[in-house]
Amino acid sequence: MKIVIAADSFKGSNSAQNVVALIRKGILRVFPEAETVLLPVADGGEGTVDALLFAADGNAYTETVLDPLGRPIAAKYGVLPNQTAVIEMAAASGLPLLKDTERDPRVTTTYGTGQLMVKAMERGCKKIILGVGGSATNDGGAGMAQALGVSLRDENGEELGFGGAELARLKTIDLSGMHPLLSSCEIIIACDVQNRLCGREGASAVYGPQKGAGPEDIALLDSCLAHYAQVILEQIGADVAQIPGSGAAGGLAAGLLAFCGASIQSGVDTVLDALEFENHIRDADLVITGEGRIDSQSIYGKVPVGVARRSKAVRDIPVIAVVGDIGDDASVVYRYGIDAIMGSVSRVMTLPEVLQNASRSLEECVERMMRLIRIGMEIAPSHRC
Repeated sequence: MKIVIAADSFKGSNSAQNVVALIRKGILRVFPEAETVLLPVADGGEGTVDALLFAADGNAYTETVLDPLGRPIAAKYGVLPNQTAVIEMAAASGLPLLKDTERDPRVTTTYGTGQLMVKAMERGCKKIILGVGGSATNDGGAGMAQALGVSLRDENGEELGFGGAELARLKTIDLSGMHPLLSSCEIIIACDVQNRLCGREGASAVYGPQKGAGPEDIALLDSCLAHYAQVILEQIGADVAQIPGSGAAGGLAAGLLAFCGASIQSGVDTVLDALEFENHIRDADLVITGEGRIDSQSIYGKVPVGVARRSKAVRDIPVIAVVGDIGDDASVVYRYGIDAIMGSVSRVMTLPEVLQNASRSLEECVERMMRLIRIGMEIAPSHRC
């Protein structure tokens, strides 16, 4: 029996690497001879770098760059054997890097993310997969662009400072100083957000509050991004404001589209492509996937549904999702290729108890699941429905 294990992290308890290893342990308790393939998966957000490095045997590098407030910070990125760089923008420009009292998207910058991109290109990478989850910024990728050599100037010819509020002063864009390696590097934005740059469903209105923006800040930042997009349209010819997903990461996606010729791809599909997922499942008997919680929102770019959809596209292979929490509306995922859901929490527990026992609970859940599968295998030959 060959089983492919392609799962996301269980946030707060286990990384994707730990999850697939625990699932394997549960399988081997019942089927010790089973062949297992471990594929830690992420959706472009937290854990993307580690998942791909683990599965592809890549290398991690740490560089000193600027954090969202312009302070030096050590940020990690990965390089796969095919010289593809994997970067999580949150490593340099993420919300977890700030204290609650420091959150202010009027002044936070994506400059450090641009610095990581430069480091990757100078290391010889010709392709960059950029996960854009967890942003602390709302600068439209202006800081990232400046790190790549784009000059953003006001009416007096002075360079703009950091932060989304600075975009109100933007008068001219000068691309003459762009990093020369950028022209030969493919940039992929790993993202499942469909929000456009501006408006009621835009970057500022939807994601600004979690980054520290109040109602007046949101109005200001939205107008700044609208002005930014208009100057980009007039001087570069890119109408980024109208592209679904351009509002991702406080508009970082818009900057990547405008200045780097980037493309937006589904986060989980980008990761599965990098893992060469289809090659692993062509002769598999079962796929096991999972994440911390599954519910109706899981159909929008989450790992289990992404894994199931890709699996069913190859052939009608059974897909089981092992999860920590099952939402009341989770049954919708059955329409998207998941054949069964197993919850790992087997008894009433407090949240601290759930987290403390998460590893054991997951392994035991998989053992129970595999015992049921074994029973089914024994019954099937003599009891056809």
